Amino acid sequence: MNIVKKTKRQEFFELLRFAFIAFIIVIPIRMFVAQPFIVNGESMHPTLANGDYLIIDEISYRNSNPERGDVIVFRFPSDDKRFLIKRVVGLPGETLNLQGSTITIKKDGTEIVLDEPYLTKKYSTYGEWTLSDDEYFVMGDNRNASSDSRSWGVLTEDRIIGKTFLRLFPLSGIGMHPGEHNHEVTSVIE
Repeated sequence: MNIVKKTKRQEFFELLRFAFIAFIIVIPIRMFVAQPFIVNGESMHPTLANGDYLIIDEISYRNSNPERGDVIVFRFPSDDKRFLIKRVVGLPGETLNLQGSTITIKKDGTEIVLDEPYLTKKYSTYGEWTLSDDEYFVMGDNRNASSDSRSWGVLTEDRIIGKTFLRLFPLSGIGMHPGEHNHEVTSVIE
């Protein structure tokens, strides 16, 4: 069996070809399918911690709309270069009434009181927000340390990048759809 040693030039062109193929595959995925983000801050604690490394799904919302309980990444309403991560609490067409730590949602003559078991601390917020057809109300899980829709207003759909798909770091927290929660209604008032 003969082994032919490659010349430096052949090795260089093979490396160049590999880099080109990797570039052709990775760049479209990175730009249109999934994107990495690192959590910076404590506004989503304890669901997400400072330094968590996340992969964000950018495809799901092309075919469906965000749902209550989704943890999403979006462009800050007044700064395209700044990204935030929060939980969807209010959906288009709803009216949210915040009284202390209780959120009551009204839509089409029905009222629900939101169950939020992921919250570990009491918070106190008062106000009412009515959302239009393309607006969402988002809040951090650490409500006392979160800048969210309560302070800067509602989030329009066009600002949403995607939802959390995978937590890769820390290794002890690896998992799919970190922070995902299907909201249950604690009471319905008709």
